[in-house]
Amino acid sequence: MTPHTALRLHVPEPTGRPGCKTDFSFLSISPAGAVRRPPPDTPAADTADLATSLVRVLNDDGQAVGPWAIPIHPDRLRRGLRAMMKTRAFDARMLIAQRQKKLSFYMQCLGEEAIAVGQSMVLQDGDMCFPTYRQQGLLLSRDDIAMSELICQLMSNERDPIKGRQLPVMYSYKRAGFFSISGNLATQMPQAVGWAMASAIKGDTKIASAWIGDGSTAESDFHTALTFAHVYRAPVIINVVNNQWAISTFQSIAGGEGTTFAQRGVGVGIASLRVDGNDFLAVYAASQWAAERARTNHGPTLIEWETYRAGPHSTSDDPSKYRPADDWQRFPLGDPIERLKQHLIAIGEWTQERHAAVQKELEAEVIAAQKEAESHGTLLDGRVASAATVFDDVYSDLPEHLRQQRQQMGI
Repeated sequence: MTPHTALRLHVPEPTGRPGCKTDFSFLSISPAGAVRRPPPDTPAADTADLATSLVRVLNDDGQAVGPWAIPIHPDRLRRGLRAMMKTRAFDARMLIAQRQKKLSFYMQCLGEEAIAVGQSMVLQDGDMCFPTYRQQGLLLSRDDIAMSELICQLMSNERDPIKGRQLPVMYSYKRAGFFSISGNLATQMPQAVGWAMASAIKGDTKIASAWIGDGSTAESDFHTALTFAHVYRAPVIINVVNNQWAISTFQSIAGGEGTTFAQRGVGVGIASLRVDGNDFLAVYAASQWAAERARTNHGPTLIEWETYRAGPHSTSDDPSKYRPADDWQRFPLGDPIERLKQHLIAIGEWTQERHAAVQKELEAEVIAAQKEAESHGTLLDGRVASAATVFDDVYSDLPEHLRQQRQQMGI
């Protein structure tokens, strides 16, 4: 018998650690405009090449090129840019508020703004989003959600609609089609597919949009959701936001080494795309393609968005401990806000002066919303929801043992 060498376990490693520059050659990038755009009713198996290439629209000169460069009115592009700028200004201000101990915890979507904002603009009233914790752009891009409402929830104050029961950033807005965020990762995936299946069973016209990070795709809930979505052709968009890092582990630990997350969709019979998540025009076009596919009974789409988590995982994280400090500045796909700004300038629909003016306007808007929210309390002044509310909205008739516990609490 031929002797074998000892087995060795492979542990994936990132291509950059503190003290050395990241080698981004692992990121397969197609030239802008080079990837084909099939019709939305194309069979899932025929999207295999789209799961490994990268859908891009904006070239290095800020011009929209290729088959995914669908017509988008400049007003919509300006609206998208403004929503991304608003989201970034909101994040920056809330990070400061957390450092001032006005709220306990915060998570930014710095560098990822185009993904949620772009998709929000193709969804319709009545569609349901099942987000994770970096999709605040879905809410901040809407005109019917006041920033002060979001900040009250972050501060768990007396105007917090969730009464202090949720971790900050885990919003819940039924009227905006924004399903309650769960701290248990990946639970939203089967919920989204189930909601989409229910819409189809009822003969409705509404679709679901589910969101998950690259790290959480390793959870079993994700794979269960893919199976149900494929088998029942659920009208759902499955968004995998590959920002390269989970809380401190590189995306290869979740299975991204030598393959793509989009290929998982093709493997179970779901049409799949891999898209430049920092290209607003590509995000808009891919989201529209997937939404049309779902609404016309051609089933689900899995979209892997290539982007980069520019900041810490959360206010509890220090990314300098596990990756180079200048990674975002060197990320090949750039800054989504800067890229859309340059495109609008290139087509004569924006200027540097207008951009600076809008930036100041939005910062003032965020500050005003924060002042309004703080008038109802922050963590610093203790004006939080009463402990008595822990028993509200749970039972139609409060059980006797809980009634006794409430009495013991003196409330």
